[in-house]
Amino acid sequence: MIRKLKGKFLAMVPNGLSNYLKQHKKLAVAFSGGVDSAYLLYAAKICGVEVAAYFVKTEFQPEFELMDAVFFSKQYDIDLRIIRLSVLGEPDITKNSSDRCYHCKKVIFKSILKACLKDGFLLLADGSNFDDKAEERPGMRAISELNVISPLRDCRLTKLQIRRYSKSAGLFTFDKPSYSCLATRIMNNAKISYDKLRLIDSVEQSLFSMGFSDFRARLYGDGLLLQFTDEQLPYAKADIPYIRENLMAYSTDITIDDTPRKGLTL
Repeated sequence: MIRKLKGKFLAMVPNGLSNYLKQHKKLAVAFSGGVDSAYLLYAAKICGVEVAAYFVKTEFQPEFELMDAVFFSKQYDIDLRIIRLSVLGEPDITKNSSDRCYHCKKVIFKSILKACLKDGFLLLADGSNFDDKAEERPGMRAISELNVISPLRDCRLTKLQIRRYSKSAGLFTFDKPSYSCLATRIMNNAKISYDKLRLIDSVEQSLFSMGFSDFRARLYGDGLLLQFTDEQLPYAKADIPYIRENLMAYSTDITIDDTPRKGLTL
């Protein structure tokens, strides 16, 4: 289907990105299952690049991210390699200092580079976009040190543009909320453990089942701080007895943040 309708689909890839991608015959992409890397894979496929996706499953990713990556790859006939990797044996990661993301990205991308080089892919790309600021994301320093390219960022594509191109292309990921890893739910310098990650994951899955989306459940000691978008915050406050009842197995100290988190923009 993609080959037959390639002319139509190329309209969903801006000329700058198309020209950029066509410079490469083969490209490995670090795939998170999210909006940006999904669109990059789609664009590379449409532009005739031999592309393969690499998803690294650590303790920091919920299972639904892997399921989305598998579904997307099958839908667009993209080879997907799943790398299962434990990061909880890395002290620089589990001590959870302010540069945790740098150490985590370095471990993850080294594992992808090892795998993709073995598969014959000499160039690795990630889904960073033009809105991603290096000074705010320590992980981008690791990506730069490992010579990983960022086509979307290099072509100055913003998150909003990527969502709109994704929607025009019919990608199911176009309105998927940004989902930072589970480790971001634990306050800096509080040690990361498997039990904490599983607790947070279970709480967030419960909130999903209640009909909420684009939220965060942050762990502070034994307490939970729940953050919702401006749209969903009034419903969460109205349902606080119901929420506490459903989450009492995880914590008896549950607070809803009065400050709404930034929601999805389309």
